[in-house]
Amino acid sequence: MFQLQKYNTSVKQEFLAGITTFFTFAYILVINPKILSDAGVPFDQAFTATIIATVVGTVGMAIFANYPIVIAPAMGMNAYFAYSVVQKAEGITYVVAFSAVFVTGIIFLLLSFTSFRQKLILAIPDSLKHAIAGGIGLFIAFIGLRLSGIIVDHPSNLVTIGDFHSPAVILTLIGLILAAVLMTLRVSGALFISMIVTGIIAFFTGQLKFADKIVAMPHLPEGIIVSNPITAVSDVINYGLYGVVFSFFLVTLFDTTGTLLGVAQQGGFMKDGKLPKAGRALLSDSFSATIGSMFGTTPSTAYIESSAGVAAGGRTGLTTVTVAVLFALAAFFGPLVSAVSGVSAITAPSLIIVGSLMMGSVRHIDWDAFDEAFPAFLVILSMPLTSSIATGIALGFISYPLMKVAKGKFRAVHPLVYVFGILFAYQLIFLPH
Repeated sequence: MFQLQKYNTSVKQEFLAGITTFFTFAYILVINPKILSDAGVPFDQAFTATIIATVVGTVGMAIFANYPIVIAPAMGMNAYFAYSVVQKAEGITYVVAFSAVFVTGIIFLLLSFTSFRQKLILAIPDSLKHAIAGGIGLFIAFIGLRLSGIIVDHPSNLVTIGDFHSPAVILTLIGLILAAVLMTLRVSGALFISMIVTGIIAFFTGQLKFADKIVAMPHLPEGIIVSNPITAVSDVINYGLYGVVFSFFLVTLFDTTGTLLGVAQQGGFMKDGKLPKAGRALLSDSFSATIGSMFGTTPSTAYIESSAGVAAGGRTGLTTVTVAVLFALAAFFGPLVSAVSGVSAITAPSLIIVGSLMMGSVRHIDWDAFDEAFPAFLVILSMPLTSSIATGIALGFISYPLMKVAKGKFRAVHPLVYVFGILFAYQLIFLPH
């Protein structure tokens, strides 16, 4: 099934690669439920939903595409869901917000059977793609700094430095330094290892306390949150969540495609500059996003941490099946993960490090060309300052065509970008956001 001989690999090699990938991105088991719980989603619901979405997407990638690339809820999208869509927007509950995620998943699923996803990627300017990734990176890092207490609210200056004598801040700094050092040394599973070490310190300093049990049967307190497409579309229309759907759509589209191509290039899967079975890989992502939203998690994406497994020798879907099995086993450790996620100092360093990694994308922006640089700058600046990924994307799509028209390069802009710019302008001016 996995054609191990064709790809010059073995069961042992694929198994070890799967273990490597699992420990490299297992931090998502803690961080995703933690962030979603801030939106009111019951922790057990978010935890189990995270595992379901990961297993569905990852097994799908193994069966349909036979690639050693894992699919899981996207970092950035969870923060946008919790802190911008639910906490910031008046009257939007997490149930309503999941309707927007569900609609996004259905759109992805339908478009996966066409070539539109690939065409849309080509239509969006590269500078905006890279700026979106960078802006989300700043947004995630800013959340990590605030959750940990390194940055706190200030009455006149909005934010300021926190109390560095606080045990929580000290523990965060220890975890951050450890994670940064391990990342510098290219240690596999650096973020996961730093969380374990920080958790041990938190336990012996009294900041981390465990319940009576650390193992329990996985369950979904809310059951299936969204299942009716008609009701979901109705929620999007009634609450004006068009911008939310579009933001989920665009970010997940770029994130998944970029990661797929990056890991495929590393693993030598590209043929004549193209990725074979790309449509099947995108279909796996779409299934994960749709199923995940039904149970209570945000859109999924391919994870760049898959490259750790590829570097360890992973070449086929057997690697991802191994990851899926390990995630399924992790479902029985919900109480343990819940206790760990309750200590922000354990999770915040990973948010900050992931944010710094996402910022690396801005190096591809042509900063010498002002008509390319300024729209990208607006995207990067506005996402953390407005606590809204959607606002950052909107300002980018509005300003980019305006700059090109001013420079007489209006023909260089794809018609879809003009359409998106008009829609975003309408949303910012006339619709609640």
